[in-house]
Amino acid sequence: MKDVSTITPTHVDRATEWLSRSSVRPTRQRVTLAALLMGDGRDRHVTAESLFDAASASDGKVSLATVYNTLRAFCDAGLLREIVVDGAKSYFDTDLCDHPHFYWEDTAELTDAPRESLDIRNLPAAPAGTQVVAVDVVLRLRRT
Repeated sequence: MKDVSTITPTHVDRATEWLSRSSVRPTRQRVTLAALLMGDGRDRHVTAESLFDAASASDGKVSLATVYNTLRAFCDAGLLREIVVDGAKSYFDTDLCDHPHFYWEDTAELTDAPRESLDIRNLPAAPAGTQVVAVDVVLRLRRT
């Protein structure tokens, strides 16, 4: 999270409002992390480590374990969407609309891909007693 360095009162207000849309209790640490995620009103993709680094840089007293637990709570509450790039790497997206992603292998960065270019057709039928709730599309890129 290179673009967030300080948390202003406006960031805290936006974060508190964002949390109020869910069942997540707004503890001091959660508000700090929410302010880093949503305080400027821009969507972003973060890893737990990048959010932890941003919190540390902004003097937020929070452990890496708390960041992981908070990201999980935000996902469970429907505030974030987890994008799994591979079995060991997850990104958390603040944009909840269905959209594809580019994963840049050389920089380990996840960015939005154009939504209007994606056309998914003929998904396999879900097994009996289940329903498809999301389709995640991650295009892995390598510069040539």
